[in-house]
Order: sequence, then C-alpha cells, then structure tokens
Amino acid sequence: MKQEERRAMPDQPLGSHLAQHTPNDPEALRLLAGGSAAPDAERLLRQAVVAGPGHILAHADLASLLCRLGRGDEAVAMLDEAMGRLPDQIWPLSLKIAALTADRRIEEALPGHEELVARAPRAAVPWLNYGYALKTLGRTDEAVAAYRQSLALDPASGFAWWGLANLRTVALGPSDIDQMERVLPGAGADLNRIQLHFALGRALGDVGEFERSFRHYEQANVLRGELAPYDARNVSDAAAAGRMFSAGLLARPPSNGCLAGDPIFIVGMPRSGSTLVEQILASHPMIEGPGELFELQTIVTSLGAADDCGPSWIETVAGIGQDGLRALGDEYLASTRKHRRTDRPHFIDKMPANWRYVGLIRLILPNARIIDVRRSMHACCFSNFATYFNRDTKVPTTLSELGAYYRAYVDLIDQAHAAIPGWIHHVQYEQVVADLETEVRRLLDYLALPFDEACLEFHRTARAIHTPSAQQVREPLNTDGLDRWRSYAPWLGPLDAAS
Repeated sequence: MKQEERRAMPDQPLGSHLAQHTPNDPEALRLLAGGSAAPDAERLLRQAVVAGPGHILAHADLASLLCRLGRGDEAVAMLDEAMGRLPDQIWPLSLKIAALTADRRIEEALPGHEELVARAPRAAVPWLNYGYALKTLGRTDEAVAAYRQSLALDPASGFAWWGLANLRTVALGPSDIDQMERVLPGAGADLNRIQLHFALGRALGDVGEFERSFRHYEQANVLRGELAPYDARNVSDAAAAGRMFSAGLLARPPSNGCLAGDPIFIVGMPRSGSTLVEQILASHPMIEGPGELFELQTIVTSLGAADDCGPSWIETVAGIGQDGLRALGDEYLASTRKHRRTDRPHFIDKMPANWRYVGLIRLILPNARIIDVRRSMHACCFSNFATYFNRDTKVPTTLSELGAYYRAYVDLIDQAHAAIPGWIHHVQYEQVVADLETEVRRLLDYLALPFDEACLEFHRTARAIHTPSAQQVREPLNTDGLDRWRSYAPWLGPLDAAS
C-alpha cells in the first residue's frame, strides 16, 4: 500500500498492524506501548526490556513512564541493573541521570553527571546537562565552566547559550554576542534558534543595545508561538472560573473538603517574584519547598476539561458533594507526597498558573493557604516576554496576549479577595524589595507561623531550584531588576493597549 493511501485510511488501533510481530521484538512491543493506557504500556515495555536488554529506547520509555507515575525509584533500580549488565555502555548511566532529574533528585544525579563527562569529555550534551544540574544546586561558577565547555564543543548550542544567559548574574560580553550572531544563521532546529534569540536579547540588553535586544526577544517569541502555540482560551476560561465566586459556590461550609493544612499555594504570573517568596518560606524550619507541582492541574484535567482548564471542570465541581470534595483533597495530598523530602509540617506548591484554580482549592482544601504574588504589570509582562520557558509551558508569546493574561489573573484574584476577605494573602514584589522584614512578618502571621531569622537570610538556604530565577534568589535582595523594563518602554505599547 502506498504511504499516501495509508495516511488516508481511518484511524486504527496502533496494535492492529503490529500484532503479527513476534512478542520477542522489543521495538514492536515499544510501539504497542505507545498507544496503550498506563498499565498495559508498562507491561509491554517491561516485555520489551526483557526481550531487548540492550534496547535503549525501550529502557528510556519505561523509565519515563515510571517517573510520570511517581515511581522514580523503580526507574532508577531498572537502570542500575542495566548499568551492571552493560558496564561498558554509557547510555544506562545517561538514562539514570535523566530519571533522577525528572524525579527532581538533582543532588543524587550529580555524581552520575561527573562520571558521564569524565567518560565522554568530547560530547557537548553531557556538559550542558551537567551545567544545568550545577545551576539548579546553586554552584554558579562550576555551572558557568560546564556551559563554557559545552560551547567549546558545540558553539551553536542555543541551550548552552541560554543556560549562561539565564544565570542572570553572569554577563555575556561583546565576544559572546559576536559568536552567537555568527552561529545564528545556521542554528538549525527552531528550539535551538529560539534559545539563541533569547540569549542574544539578554546579552544585547546588558550592553545597552536595547532595540536590537528587543528585536531578538520578539523573534524568539514568534518562533516559540509557532512551536508551542498559546491558547487564548486560558483568558476567557479564567473569567468563567471567576463566576464560581459570584455563583455562591464558595459559600459551602469549609468542612466540606479535606481539612489538612499542609499545603501553601503560591500563585500569580511567572516572573512575578514567586520564586523569591518560595525561597523565603522554604528557609523556615516548618516549611518545605518542593517547587512547581502539576498535581492540581492533573486533578482539573480528570474533572473533564480537555486542556486542563475551562468551564467543564467548574460545572463538574458544582455537582460534587461533600464526600467527593474531600476525596479530591485527599487525592491531591497523596499525589504530592512523592515530592516531599522532609517531615516539615507544611509544603509549598509554587505553580503560578494555579491562580485559575483558587476556587477549587477553597472547596477541596479549605485550610490550605494561598499567597498571591504580584509585580507591576510592565515589569512582570516584559520579564515574561524576555524569558525562555520550556516547550511544554504554553505561555503567551505576544505583548498583547501577556497584557490580557495579566489582567485576567488580577481580575480573578481580586474577585476572590472580595468574595472572602483575608482568605488569600497578597504580596507585592516591590514592597518585599523595599522592606523585607515587614513583608516577611506579615507573611508568617498569615500562615500562623513564628518569625524566623532564616527567612531574612533566604539567599543562604541551600536547595534545588528549577525556575529561571534560581540564581537571583541566591543573592541578597537588590533593586537591579525593578526598572529593567523601562529601557524597552518604546516598544511596549501593546501591553498598555491590552490592559
């Protein structure tokens, strides 16, 4: 059959044309697993690993699936076994590092990174990944050296250039700009080009070439919008979520949900100062900071929304009784347990986009605390425009979309404040910078926790931080970034029009 005819045929189950393959064919089993639900996929991938003890993709797919299911220990054990079986092969070690990283066990992965770059010193990607791990753990000087080594081996690596630029406390100089501009025309894949444009935007801004800098940010966002399109329904659906407050849904007694007071949600726009607030709170001896968690979004998806938000989940929640709400709260707590590394009584869920779900949080976890972190519109939106987010993060890619998104967020949270005064605690980033101790004391009073001096010395707290602000929050508080957007004011008109 011709390829064109095959494409025109109605969809069929993936396994229909693979059934004739031998059950000992690891690639056939792997392909079958790709179209199967989790339990069947795991069974097929385990068969594939047994049938092909040296089949890299089968091991990679099984490790990835186990990590997604919250069973990272099993993935690591499976790869340890492959390392013992194939001591001369590098790929089991590489996959183990990836599994530990996916499971947010960066410190455990570090010895593996060190072994990998020692065994493959002429490969650029291991140095790049090593740099990311070092950056995440706050070892900035070593991260710079690793990124530089990766670039020595692959000067066109947008990933490595952005890794350096995203340290933010490390300036890229004129020679770096010249090199990036030389390699940009032949940079290849869009993802690589996107990160080169972002890195050039940052570097040119650092040397005062603001218009050229802006044009690179602009081009980066055009490419990112093509690669990872933003769905503007996020804004209209946020308005629908806001109707939860006016519809009286939140008038249900707080006893309806799970009464645990463990979670502290930090919500808002990306680049608003949320990582700073998380770092401050994670410095407190009673609070753990696991980072940005996806568990609440997973629950929303399970409630019927096709794309993790929208009126359908609201309609579903409106019909859920007391037992169902409590079960959803229990499910959230159980699913986040895999991220806990300490026995501290409270933990932070710092997923900014959870602002869309504050109504759901109120219903299923009425004793959870919610902190709304805000930054001035121009500063926050421009910082988003100038930041590379991974391709799985569907963020606005135009200034007008960013302005509309910011306005939707502010409107919904203000509505929540009005519906139940004092329920959500507001933190203004600029006020934190101006008077840290006063804002920290207000924050801890809201959380009903005693003041602790460690919160004022947040930059000394050693922990893995995965967000773009990782290096910034490891420095003492300063005003360096407050007015950066003003240098780009001539080109930010669409923000004002949208807001």
